[in-house]
Parts: sequence; C-alpha cells; structure tokens
Amino acid sequence: MGWDHHQQRALGHDPTVFDSSDGVRAVAEANTVGPQVAKATDGKLWFNSHDGVSVLDAHHLALNKLSPPVHIEQITANHKTYAVTSDASGNVRLPPRVRDLQIDYTALSLVAPEKVLFRYKLEGWDRDWQDVGTRRQAFYNTLPPRNYRFRVMACNNSGVWNEAGTSLDFSVAPAYYQTIWFRSLCVIAFLALLAGLYELRLRQVARQFNLRLEGRVGERTRIARELHDTLLQSFQGVLMKLHAITYLRDLDEAQHTLKNVIKEARQAITEGRDAVQGLRSSTLVTNDVARRSICLEKNSLPRSRPEFTVEIEGAPRDLVPLLRDEVYRITSEALRNAFRHAHARRIEVEIRYDPRQLRLRVRDDGKGIDREVLEAGGRVGHYGFPSMHERAKLVGGKLAVWSELDSGTETELTIPASIAYAKPEAGRRLKFWTKGA
Repeated sequence: MGWDHHQQRALGHDPTVFDSSDGVRAVAEANTVGPQVAKATDGKLWFNSHDGVSVLDAHHLALNKLSPPVHIEQITANHKTYAVTSDASGNVRLPPRVRDLQIDYTALSLVAPEKVLFRYKLEGWDRDWQDVGTRRQAFYNTLPPRNYRFRVMACNNSGVWNEAGTSLDFSVAPAYYQTIWFRSLCVIAFLALLAGLYELRLRQVARQFNLRLEGRVGERTRIARELHDTLLQSFQGVLMKLHAITYLRDLDEAQHTLKNVIKEARQAITEGRDAVQGLRSSTLVTNDVARRSICLEKNSLPRSRPEFTVEIEGAPRDLVPLLRDEVYRITSEALRNAFRHAHARRIEVEIRYDPRQLRLRVRDDGKGIDREVLEAGGRVGHYGFPSMHERAKLVGGKLAVWSELDSGTETELTIPASIAYAKPEAGRRLKFWTKGA
C-alpha cells in the first residue's frame, strides 16, 4: 500500500490515500456481501467495486520526490493590500492599529496542486506551527505593534515537505498611545501628579499650622485687648487718683478719696475676674448687647448723668456666641468713651437687625474727637480705637467712626447677616429709652 514504514514516518504520513485523481473511479460499498480487497501472489492488491475491479501494485508506486517551492503573494491589512518583494525578504511596514490581517501564499506543484498541504507560523505571536491543510491564507486579528516574521512550508502529494519554505518580515507601527515617548509622558505626568498632591498636602499642613499659629497670636491679642478694656484702664484711673491724694492737705477729703479709690480697685478686680472668665468661654448668655453694655457702665457713670436712649429695629436675633462677645466688647468701648470722655448731654444707641446685616450705632453730642487723633487711630499709648477696629476685623465686620470737635461722635459697626446671625427670625420693631441710665 506504500513505501517503507520508516520513510513514511519521516515524511509525516502513515497511510497513502488515493482518490479519483489517481484513477479511483468509485468508492467501495460498505453493505456489499463478500470480500472487497484481495492480495495476489505477486503482491498486487485487487479492489472490488460495483462498477469494476481496480488493481494496485504496491511495489511500483509513483513517488513525487520534488518538494514544492513556496511563495508569499501579498499581505492585506485593514482591507488594504501592501506590496511584497519577489524574494519575500523585505520588511513591510504596516500602519498602527491593525484589526484584520491576511497573508496569501501558494506553492507550485505540477503533479497534483490540489493535494499540496501547508503549515505556517508567525514568529512573535504563534507558539507552534499551524497545520491548515490546503488553505492558502493566514488570518490574524489585533496584532500589537512590534516586528514579525511569517514562515510557511508546503508538502506535495507524496508528503515531501519543503522544510526551508519561505518567510516574510513585516512590522506593525505603534499608535501614539503605544509609543515609548507617550508612555514616558504618562509616567512623568503621574509622577508630577504625585508631586503636586504631595505639595498640596504640604500646603494643607502648613496652612493648618499657620491657622493654629494665628489662633495663638489672636488669643494673645485678645488677652491684650481684654487687659486694656478692663484692668489697664481701671488701674490707670486708680493710679491717677492715688497720685492725686498726695496733693490733698485735708485729711477728711483724703480719706473720702481713698475710700473711692478702694471701691474702684475692687471694681477693677471684679472686671478683671470677668475678663479672665471671658477668655475661657463666652461670657454672654443673652443677645441684649445694649442692656449688658449699660450694666457694665452703670457703676462708672459721671455725676452728671446724660440722657441715654436705646432703639432696636427688627426682631432681635441670636448671634454667634464668639461674635456676640466681640460685638459686646466693641459696644462697651464705644459707650465707655461716650460716658467717660465725651461729656455728652445725650447718648443714643441704635441696633438694627436687618435681613442683610447687623448694624450697631452709638452717637453722642459731646465734645468730639480731634481729627488728627481720629486719623491716627487713637492717642499714643491708648488702645481703645485700635482694639475696636481689631475686634471688628476679627468678626468680619466694618467699623466706622465720625467725629467733629464740639459736634459729638458717631460709631457704627456693620456685620453681614450670614456671619452675625445664628438663626433668622421674623422681624419686628422694638423701641425703649431711659433717662439718666
């Protein structure tokens, strides 16, 4: 039925198949009764079929020992055909993002071209040879960008392989996002993003540190303001009266003055204790800024008490606790200046709870303030005006002072409603006034 068994294995075939192209006109019928194949004494094989008898001499089989030459015809990428050199050794450059790749190849056989078998391998992609029978095309999808070598072999009708075959070198160009420079830029951008995040984190930490530092500085400034508003002014008055006692010749008058000084010293201690308590927490439990300011000045009014009126417009609203303390301090300083230094006959306080802002105004008809002192922000060594401006800035408000000599003084504090009010309430108008405080 064929040649030597070792030769068959070397050629890669165990049986030899004959078909109509070899003279076999029909196939045997499986349901035929009796033997279908017989071997004669001379070694010939006889095949019985319904249309006649076929004879095969196994010792005189025709063997095609000429291996078929292989040729790569063309390569098609994304439905576009690219030229291939005659020796198929040139490097074909394909565009980026190849979706469909087809390589056409063939082999020459003048004996039985329909029986030529092929196998191919794409180096850089296929792990092993691909046996594709008589198919003369190779198909690939979505090849990554790199260099490739396509190799193809063929065997003739007798199983003789052309082991050398032929090859085609080609390359798929990378898209912009597949290039090394693009990936390097991505890595650089990622590192820059990390550096930016790290820098942002450092800024956040620095800002938190600065906020804490500003908080401490602000607390020290607040302590300085509290000392000025309470202890320093009170003890300065006590010191001046003690100094005045040294010039008194009348013992009774000196004793009376000393008793007043002791009374003022006790009051200074009380104010200092309240100030220290205010440094620890909000000292106000009420939003009635005017009434509390009046209570502060009640024991320090001059003998000729001026007429004092308070007008409140709009429904009183709850203020933010810390802001409420600062507003109270500003009002107290303005009233203290009006009661103690203005020599006014009338002092007016106007508090307006406007939906857009909180406005507080203190007016008097006293002697006024020198323009130079007003433009300088206060007298040298006195911290009343600077303290008021610092407090107003601290709570996000605006403080304005108008004054003319012998025409009185007007102090106005305005704070936006979004900052001042804790809860919005329905507005109403309330007015009350007192004489002589």
